[in-house]
Amino acid sequence: AYNMVLHKHGGRLYDKLAENLKGHLREMGKLVEAAQGGLFLEELQRRWADHIKALQMIRDILMYMDRTFIPSSKKTPVFEHGLELWRDIVVRSPKIHGRLVDTLLELIHRERMGEMINRGLMRNTTKMLMELGSSVYQDDFERPFLEVSASFYSGESQQCIERCDCGEYLKNAEKRLAEESERVSLYMDAKTADKIANVVDKEMLSIHMQRLFLMENSGLVNMLINDKHEDLTRMYDLFKRVPDGHSTIRSLMASHVKETGKILVTDPERLRDPVDFVQRLLNEKDKYDEIVSVSFSNDKTFQNALNASFEHFINLNNRSPEFISLYVDDKLRKGVKGAANEEDIETVLDKVMMLFRYLQEKDVFEKYYKQHLAKRLLSGKTSSDEAERNMLVKLKTECGYQFTSKLESMFTDLKTSQDTMQSFYANLSGDSDGPTISVQILTTGSWPTQPCATCNLPPEILGVSELFRAHYLGTHNGRRLTWQTNMGNADIKATFGDRKHELNVSTYQMCVLMLFNSTDTLTYKEIEQNTAIPPVDLKRCLQSLACVKGKNVLRKEPMSKDISDSDAFHFNDKFSSKLVKVKIGTVVAQKESEPEKQETRHRVEEDRKPQIEAAIVRIMKSRRVLDHNSIVTEVTKQLQARFLPNPVVIKKRIESLIEREFLERDKVDRKLYRYLA
Repeated sequence: AYNMVLHKHGGRLYDKLAENLKGHLREMGKLVEAAQGGLFLEELQRRWADHIKALQMIRDILMYMDRTFIPSSKKTPVFEHGLELWRDIVVRSPKIHGRLVDTLLELIHRERMGEMINRGLMRNTTKMLMELGSSVYQDDFERPFLEVSASFYSGESQQCIERCDCGEYLKNAEKRLAEESERVSLYMDAKTADKIANVVDKEMLSIHMQRLFLMENSGLVNMLINDKHEDLTRMYDLFKRVPDGHSTIRSLMASHVKETGKILVTDPERLRDPVDFVQRLLNEKDKYDEIVSVSFSNDKTFQNALNASFEHFINLNNRSPEFISLYVDDKLRKGVKGAANEEDIETVLDKVMMLFRYLQEKDVFEKYYKQHLAKRLLSGKTSSDEAERNMLVKLKTECGYQFTSKLESMFTDLKTSQDTMQSFYANLSGDSDGPTISVQILTTGSWPTQPCATCNLPPEILGVSELFRAHYLGTHNGRRLTWQTNMGNADIKATFGDRKHELNVSTYQMCVLMLFNSTDTLTYKEIEQNTAIPPVDLKRCLQSLACVKGKNVLRKEPMSKDISDSDAFHFNDKFSSKLVKVKIGTVVAQKESEPEKQETRHRVEEDRKPQIEAAIVRIMKSRRVLDHNSIVTEVTKQLQARFLPNPVVIKKRIESLIEREFLERDKVDRKLYRYLA
């Protein structure tokens, strides 16, 4: 071989080699063709192994020709040429080619149907195709394999969707994907993995996506309702691979949450118990938070969709701010059921803050929160000062200093009041037999107090309260003190026959009861004249003194639930109770009545006006000239952290500012406004 190439006979040597190889391979081909049934692939493998071994020897013998003659004459190297001839004469011969592809696909089909096959033989055969060049593997095996797989999975998915529910179907799809991935790793080219996965995704998932999600009694909504975390995780993982898979799950989840939420917040039954109403919202939030974190791997886009859905339906009920405040009131007043420590209360408050963030009318919440906090602080009913202050810190973090400044000064007032009382009693000399009083001095602007007509206090109390007034005004210049007799309470010692009781009553009730020291019977009119308590409050007060079983220290004639102007009241000396200390509550509604609600609404609307005006002036100061729509947009943007301003109200505030010459309309374009410094 060396001499022939050296003496320029390389061409003849190369041609003769090719001629001999072809003849030899035709013989080989006939032997492979003759192999029957399952022996076909084994025969092919045996001949292929022989051929490779022979080619390696021939290549070594003709090494000199490979190095010198072949590069200069641009022919195919010996080994590669041997592979090409094997491909053309054996693999692609008419009698072998079709049979080879069919045999491979048949074996794969049998394996899919659960049979065991000779995977080693499969691996060697596909490896042979890969060694003959990637185009041979792709054209002669991969393409037909993917086509057959598509039709197999199309048929299987059709059958499966008819007889399985959504959860079972997804399990099957997951199993099939795992099998295909394993199959590729065992006896195919790694590049086939993505291609076959795409086929399974399309045929089993993509095409049936809508039908699976909307399946009656087992689809996405059913999984959400029944907390099927495992199925939801599987759905999330599988549809990650499908275009629009996740976005479809997201939008279906959001619309379901909105729908159930809407039913929750508009159901008249639920509105009777504000605490239960908010608890249900929190349970709903916990439920979906868990689904998002466990099943949807804390996907931010799912979390955002959930938040948007909650914000949507919570604001459908304009009493949500009031109810959330009542819920906090309930928790801070009684402490959380079963919550032994501060941490549990802390957790509940954190959850409530989540709901608070969804409120569009945060200023309404602030109004109610202020009222409820005032009642808790003044009646000493708060279960933990620490928890109260934590809640303030949360609100401050969320909405800034302005939101909580007045609430904080309420705490300061109580602290100052304690110090004031200590100094009052330290300076009080002389008679200590009279009643003792404890006064809470409230700064007018900070507390949600309503102006109230002062009633006539009993002379015993009047004396000590005047002493206190003198002491306070003596130590503080330029202040005015107004007694809020509609608040506060008193402890009175009372004797019924030979039984002594201590009654805990409100200020108004005390004023009424003290009248009975000098007489046994009084008419409604006489009580009203003597006490000057407003009629609405007086009726409530008398109801609780005379109409509540077990607390009826007065007797009413005629006996009925309601109080009328002609009623007479007697001291009830038959009153008895197992307790020495008897607390007499006032008949009062927990939720606001309709007129009170209107009143609060009205106050909120009034408070919003200056805020809207301030925002308009701020914007116009920096922009100088702006059109109407842009002002509305900017104002909404600035104020939406507290509330969503109504465009009609914004328009009215602009008119008002024009009247007061903060702004003017443009002479030409009436929709343009100018700022007047």
